[in-house]
Amino acid sequence: MRTDHQAGSIMRRLLGAASILAMTGFATPAWAQDASAAAPGTGAQTLDSNDVGEQAADAAPDEEGIVVTGFRRSLAEALNVKRDSVSAVDAIVAEDIAKFPDQNLAESLQRIPGISIQRDGGEGRAITVRGLSAQFTRVRVNGLETVATSTDGASPNRDRQFDFNVFASELFNSIVVHKTAEASLDEGSLGAVVDLNTGNPLGGKAGFTIVGSAQGSYNTLSKDLGPRLAGLLSWKNDAGTLGLAVSAAYQENQTLELGNNTVRWAQARFDSVNGTPCFYNTTGTGANLVYTTPRPNAGGTYRSSAACDAAALAFHPRIPRYGEVEHSRKRLGITGSIQWEPSDATKISLDGLYSNFKANREENWAEVLFRSNERSIDVINAVIDPETNNLVSGTFNDAWVRTEHYFRKSQTEFWQFGGTWDQDISDTFRFTLLGGMSQSTASIPVETTFVFDDRDAQGYSYDYTDSRSPVLSFGTSVTDPANFQLAEIRDRPSDTVNKFRTLSLRTEWDVADGFTVKTGAVYRRFTFDTEGFLRDTVVCGNGGVDRVLGTINCSPSSAFGPSAIYGFPAANLGELFELGKAGQPAGTTTQWLVPNLDAAADFTKLYSRTPTIDAGNTRGVVEKVTGGYVQFDFKGDIAGLRYAANAGVRYVHTDQVSRGLTSGTEVSIDRSYNDWLPAANIAFFPTENIIVRAAVSNVITRPTLGQLTPGGAVDGFNYRINFGNPFLDPFRATAYDLAFEYYFAPQSIFSVALFKKDIQSFPVASTITGTFASTGLPTSVIPASSPAAINPEGQQWTINTFINGSGAKVKGMEVSLQAPFSFLPGVLKNFGGIVNATFIDSSATYGLSGPVTVANVGAPSFAFGPNVPVTASNALSGLSKRAYNGTLYYEDSRFSARVSASYRSGFLDPSTPLSATGNLFEGYNSSINVDASVRYKITDQIELSLEAINLTDDYRDRFTDEDANRNYEYNHFGRTIQFGARFKM
Repeated sequence: MRTDHQAGSIMRRLLGAASILAMTGFATPAWAQDASAAAPGTGAQTLDSNDVGEQAADAAPDEEGIVVTGFRRSLAEALNVKRDSVSAVDAIVAEDIAKFPDQNLAESLQRIPGISIQRDGGEGRAITVRGLSAQFTRVRVNGLETVATSTDGASPNRDRQFDFNVFASELFNSIVVHKTAEASLDEGSLGAVVDLNTGNPLGGKAGFTIVGSAQGSYNTLSKDLGPRLAGLLSWKNDAGTLGLAVSAAYQENQTLELGNNTVRWAQARFDSVNGTPCFYNTTGTGANLVYTTPRPNAGGTYRSSAACDAAALAFHPRIPRYGEVEHSRKRLGITGSIQWEPSDATKISLDGLYSNFKANREENWAEVLFRSNERSIDVINAVIDPETNNLVSGTFNDAWVRTEHYFRKSQTEFWQFGGTWDQDISDTFRFTLLGGMSQSTASIPVETTFVFDDRDAQGYSYDYTDSRSPVLSFGTSVTDPANFQLAEIRDRPSDTVNKFRTLSLRTEWDVADGFTVKTGAVYRRFTFDTEGFLRDTVVCGNGGVDRVLGTINCSPSSAFGPSAIYGFPAANLGELFELGKAGQPAGTTTQWLVPNLDAAADFTKLYSRTPTIDAGNTRGVVEKVTGGYVQFDFKGDIAGLRYAANAGVRYVHTDQVSRGLTSGTEVSIDRSYNDWLPAANIAFFPTENIIVRAAVSNVITRPTLGQLTPGGAVDGFNYRINFGNPFLDPFRATAYDLAFEYYFAPQSIFSVALFKKDIQSFPVASTITGTFASTGLPTSVIPASSPAAINPEGQQWTINTFINGSGAKVKGMEVSLQAPFSFLPGVLKNFGGIVNATFIDSSATYGLSGPVTVANVGAPSFAFGPNVPVTASNALSGLSKRAYNGTLYYEDSRFSARVSASYRSGFLDPSTPLSATGNLFEGYNSSINVDASVRYKITDQIELSLEAINLTDDYRDRFTDEDANRNYEYNHFGRTIQFGARFKM
C-alpha cells in the first residue's frame, strides 16, 4: 500500500516534470510567489501591509535546513505572504523588484497571476486585475490610499487610475495585491487593493547597510544611452530599537515610437468617384427635381449612383499618416523612513516619499485630412474590400494635405508623508493609528501644435492592402515650402492636482484563543482639480483678415485651388523631417516639411496670446469618506479539519461635490450615499501542504472622475459632445472566490483560483444623434480651429452622456505553477520555473452608434445617414480573455539568469471602447513582451548585470471596429538594453 508520504513524493515529481514541460513548451509567460514550510493555519490572520517588509527581511530555511538566498529567497518570502493570509493575496518581495529588468512597478506587477498591464510610450503605465481596468484598482503607499497622475503617454491621466510609471521600481521593497475584500481592508476596489511598501529599517541587520547600483540604458530605435542610478542607506542600532533608511533612484531615457495610425475610419460622401460626379446643381423640387451640371468641391445636391454610394458607405481612414513620437523622460524618486521600537509593545514609524517625473513628448506627422473634407475630394481607382467594407486603396485629388509638429512639456510631482503608531495595550488588546497626506500634481505648461496645410494637393494615394503597413504616397512635393501655408496654431496648458488626507484607527482584541475581534474607523478626504486652457485658433476663418496677426486677407472657406489663402506662407517657418524605421513599405513618402516650433511660435507670438478656459478640462470633485468596520477572526477545527476565517461588515458614507463648466458657468452638485459592505474569507487546511480558500463580499468602486462632472465638452472636429452625470451610482458588485493551493515542495506551489463578480450597477455611455442647437449650448464653446466652428449644423452631432446601467458579469480562473528544479541532477537543479495563466469571461451591454446604411435619404434633405443605433454585448473594457506569464530562471552562488514573457489577448480600450464614427468597439490586439536578465557576482558585494526589455520589439496594434479589425494605430518602440553594476556593503 502506498503511504501518504510516498504519494506526496510522487506528486511532487510529477509536478516538477510538468513544470519543465511548461517551461520548454510555452511560448507565453508567468510569475510571482513561493512557499516555506510554515505550519498551515499558524498565520491564520490577515497580514497587514506594514508587516510584509518585516516578514521578508529574514530568509526562511527550507525543509532540509539550508538557508535560501538570492532570487529564490525572494520567491519564498512572497509565498509566505500568500500562504499566511486567510484572504487571497499575491506578493513580490525585495529581489523580485530590484533584480528584474522592469522600468517601473507596472512591469513588475504583470508577473502576478491575473494582472495585465497597459503600456504607453513603450513603458508600463496602468494595470488590469482579473479583467477589471485600472479605475477599479485602489493603490496604497505605506498603507495610505493615493493617486499618482502621469502626464506621460498619449494623453494625461485625469481620473482615479494610478500611473505606476511615475515611480522607479527600486524605491520599493515589497508589493502585496489583495484580490479578495475584507471588512478591515479599505473599500473602493472591484479589482484589487495594491499595497506598495518602501523602507523597513528595523528589518535589516544592525549597523549601516549601503546598497548602490549604476546602469546605462540604451534604446535600439532612439540610439540613446541614458543613466539609471539607485542607492540605499540604512542604519539600525545594536539593540534593534531604532532604524533609519533613505533611498533614491534616478533615471533618464529617450525612446522613439515609430509607425502609422488613422485616427479611426469613417464613412462620408466624396466629390466624385472614379470619374462619376456625386454632387450636382439642380432645378425644381420633389418630382420635378432635375440634376443639371456637376457641382464640385462644395454645395449642391447629392445624386445617388453605384460608384458614389459604394464609396460613401465604405469605411476610409479619417487621417492616414506615418510619423514619429519622441519620448524624453527624467524620473527622480526619494524615500525616507524612521522606525522606533522602544519596547516590544510600542512601534512608531514615519515614512516619506517624493517623486519628480518629467516627460516631454514630440511628434512629427504627414497626413491627409479626409475627415470632414471628403466633400471636396475626388476619388480615382477606388478599391473596396467586400469582406471588411473598407475603401482599401485609391488615388485622391483636391486632397487636404497636412504636416504637424507637436510638443508637450510635462511634469508630475508627487509627495507623501505618513506615520503609524502600533501599540500593545495588553497581551490581548492592541491598536494601530495611521495618518498621512499625499499630493500628486501633473502640470503641462506647454502643449503646442503647429500645422502646415496644402488644401489642394493632387495625386495623393494610399494602399491598405496590408492593413498594418500601408503605402502612403503624396503626389505633391511635401518638402517644398511653396506648397504649404501655416494654417493652425494650438497650445493647451493644463494642471491636474490630486490630494489625499487619511486618518484611521484599527484595534484588535484577542477575546479567546483563536478568536479576535477587529474594529476600526476611518476618515479620508480626496480632492481632484483639473484646469485646462486654450490658445487654439485657425489662422483664417471664413474670409476677412487673419485671426492671428491681422496681416493677411483670407479667402472664403468655399474657395479652393492653389491661389486660396488660408494661412501664412511657410517659407522660413519650416524644417525637414525624415521618417525612420516605422515599418513602412516601399513607395511610402518618408520626407516632409514640418513647422519649426521656435520659429512658428516667435512669428505668431503664440505664448503672448491670452489663453481661454478649456471648459471640457476644467472640473473638480471632492469626496469625503467616513466609515468604520467590525471583523471577527477565528480559527479552529471541524471534525479534525483545521480552518482560519474572518467575517465582518464595513460601513462607508460618501459625501461628493462635483463641479464643472457648462456654457461658461460653473455648476456645482452635492450628493451623498451610504454603503454596507459585508465580507467573509475562510481557509481550510486538509493537510500540511494544501489550502482551500473561499470568499464572498460586497464591493464598490466610485465612478470615474470624468463621468461625474456636471459640465460638458465639445469636439468640433468629430462633431461630438460629451456631458457628465454627477448623480451616477458607484459600481457595486458581489464577488465570489474559490481557490486550491498545493505547496508540494519548498519554494513551490500549484494553485487554481476561480472567481466571479456580479456587478449590479454599472455606469454606461448613452449616445444619441441630434443637431447642435438641440443641446442648448452656445456656439462659442465650439473650438475655433475645428470645422464645426464655421458651420455648426453642417452635420448631425453625436451627443454622449452616462447613465446608471443594469450591470455586468465577470468570471474567470487563474492557474499557477512555480517550482525550483531541485529534484534534477547536477547543474540542472539550479534551474526553476514559474508559469501562470488567467482565463476570463465577461459580459456587458453597450449602446453604440452603428454604421450608416443609406447614402442618400432622398428629398427634401438628401442627407447622409444617420448612424444606426446599436445595442451590443461585449466584454468589459480593458479585459483580456486570456493572459499568460512565464519565467525560466537559473541561479547558483555566482551566476543567475532569467527569461520572462508576458502575453495578453486583445481587449477593448478602457478609455474609449466606443466609437462615434460607425465602428463597433475600439481596442488593442494581442501583445507579447519578452525580457531577459543575466547577473554575475564578482564578489559577495559586487554584481554585474545585463538586461534586455522587449526583446521581440513587439508592436502596439490598436484597432477600430472589432469585427473589421481596422487599423487605428500600429507602432513599435524598439528594444532596451541595460547594463551596469550593483554593490552592497
